[in-house]
Amino acid sequence: MRFKAEIDVMPLDALLDPQGKAVTGSMETIGLGSIDGVRVGRHVRLFVEANSAQDAESKVEEACKKILANQIMESYSYSIEEA
Repeated sequence: MRFKAEIDVMPLDALLDPQGKAVTGSMETIGLGSIDGVRVGRHVRLFVEANSAQDAESKVEEACKKILANQIMESYSYSIEEA
């Protein structure tokens, strides 16, 4: 079976996010000063071949832990559906 995973990786809330801070600062410059607290992360979409949804989730979890997210500095969340 083929599954699609949508993964979001974000900096931990306790850590400084220089990109988010820069974007937040730019909001006021373009007249959107009411927007603040911007955090910039990344979105990853991948496809995985697996025997079941549980097997696909296990593979996605392993990919997140081993390569897609630095768990010291980032958190991640994902959703999986049949492709």
